Amino acid sequence: MEKILVLDFGGQYNQLIARRVRDHHVFAEILPYTTPLAQIKQAGYSGIIFTGGPNSVFDPASPHYTQEILELGVPVLGICYGCQLMCYMAGGEVQTAPSSEYGKITFKHMGQSPLFEEVPELSTVWMSHTDYIATPPQGFSIIGKTLDCPVAAMENAQKKLYAVQFHPEVTHSQFGSQMLYNFLYRICGCKGEWVMENFIENQIAQLRETIGTSRVVLGLSGGVDSSVAAALISKAVGKQLTCVFVDHGLMRKNEGDEVEQTFTSRFDMEFVRVNCAARFMQALRGVTDPEQKRKIIGTEFFEVFWDTIREQSDKGYFAQGTIYPDCIESGKGDADVIKTHHNRVKTPADVEFRGILEPLCDLFKDEVRAVGEALGLPKELVWRQPFPGPGLGVRIIGEITAEKIAVLQDADWVLRDEMAKNGYEKELAQFFCVLPDVSTVGVMGDHRTYDHLIAIRAVTTDDFMTADWAKIPYDILSQVSNRITNECAHINRVVYDITTKPPATVEWE
Repeated sequence: MEKILVLDFGGQYNQLIARRVRDHHVFAEILPYTTPLAQIKQAGYSGIIFTGGPNSVFDPASPHYTQEILELGVPVLGICYGCQLMCYMAGGEVQTAPSSEYGKITFKHMGQSPLFEEVPELSTVWMSHTDYIATPPQGFSIIGKTLDCPVAAMENAQKKLYAVQFHPEVTHSQFGSQMLYNFLYRICGCKGEWVMENFIENQIAQLRETIGTSRVVLGLSGGVDSSVAAALISKAVGKQLTCVFVDHGLMRKNEGDEVEQTFTSRFDMEFVRVNCAARFMQALRGVTDPEQKRKIIGTEFFEVFWDTIREQSDKGYFAQGTIYPDCIESGKGDADVIKTHHNRVKTPADVEFRGILEPLCDLFKDEVRAVGEALGLPKELVWRQPFPGPGLGVRIIGEITAEKIAVLQDADWVLRDEMAKNGYEKELAQFFCVLPDVSTVGVMGDHRTYDHLIAIRAVTTDDFMTADWAKIPYDILSQVSNRITNECAHINRVVYDITTKPPATVEWE
C-alpha cells in the first residue's frame, strides 16, 4: 500500500498533516525525527513530509535530521520548521525574521510549480514563524512569497524537494488542501488507495490470522471507539470475543442500561456487565488531582475487568479501542503529555496476554465513525457523543462524590435532551456539562441559595486536534439554562465556556 511518512519535529499540527493526507485517500503515518534513516529507506514511502515545530534550526538543541534523507530520491515537502530545516540541511541560510508572521497572510506563488497547480496566484495562508529563509540553497528556486517573507515557498524540481513556510494543513490556508493534493498526486504519484472498505477487509484478515482460535477480551465503554473496535473484532472472530462493560458509576444518566441493551441485542459476542460504583467511589475519596483521578479510574477499571474475566481467560488477547489521538496526546514522539488516556494505563502485572490488539490505533475519530458506518452499526451509536474513559470523573472538578455525580448527570441529561429537541446537536462535534468545584450565591423564590455552578462546553471541529467553541444561539442557551436551574436540584447558575483548543483542551481535566 502506498504511504506517506510524516516526520515529526514536534509542532502542534503534526497529526493534522497526516489527517489531511488521508482526506485525499493516501495513508500517512507519523514517526519521530529520531527514526533511523535505514528504517525510512526500507519502508518504501511514496513521499515524506517534514512537519512544523517550535524550535530554531540553528539551535544545536533543536531537532535535526541527516542530510541524506534529501538524497533518497523520494519527494519531500517541508512545512514551516520543516521548510527551514530543508533549507538548512541543503546549505541555505536561515535567519531570525525582521518581522514575524502569525495568522492569515496573503501569499503569492510564482512560476509553474506543480505544487501550486489549480491554486490562484494570490491566496490566504496561515503563518506562524519567527525565523525565515534568507537565502535558498543552491539548486532551489523561489516559488512563493509574502509581504514580509521573501521565500515563502521554494523547490528543487529535479530532486522533487518542496518547502512552504506556511501551514497548508490548517483550514485557514485557503487552498492548502489543493497544495497537499498536488504534492501527493502530481509530485509523489499517489493513486489514492486508502479507503475504509479496504481498511476493514485488511484489518479483519489480520485479526483472524493473529487471533486464530484464541479468546479475546475487550473493555467496552459504550463509546464510539470501543464499540467500533468490538464490532470489528466480532466480525472477525464472533463469540471468541468477550466484552466486559465495567459500570463504574461515572456514566451519563441511564447510560449503563442503554449500553447493555445495545450490545446484547446487536452483536454476536459474549457480554458481561459489572456494577461497581461503590468500589470506585471508595478509591476516589479525597482525590482532587486530575491526573491522579485518571490513573485511579484506569487502574480500578482494569482490576475489576480482570477480576471478572480471569476465570474465562485462556491467556488470549487483550483488545482496546485506542485511536490515533489517544497515542498523540499521551506523548508520542517529542509531544508534551497533555493527559493520560484510560486505554494507555498499564495492565496488571499478574495477567498474561498473547498480545494486545488495537485495531483502530491508526485512525482518527471521523475515520473510526466511517468504519462503524461501513460495518453497518446503527447511526445513533456511530455518531454518539464522545465520552472520556474516566467518564464524569474528569468532568467533576475536585473531589468526586455521589451527590456531585447526581447533580452533573441531571444537568447533562437536560442539555442533551434540549439539543436533541431543537436539532442543534447536528451542528456540534461535542457538547457536555462540567461541574466545577464552585458554589455561588443565588436566589430562588424568596430564599437565598449557595449552590453549584454548572459550565456548558460545546465545540465544533473537523478532527479534534483543534476546536472552536460553538456559537450556539442565545435563545437556545437561555432555554438550556432555564431548564437546568428549574429542573435540576442544587444548581443556581449556568455559564458557557468560550475557549478554543488550543489553548484549552476540549475536556476540562
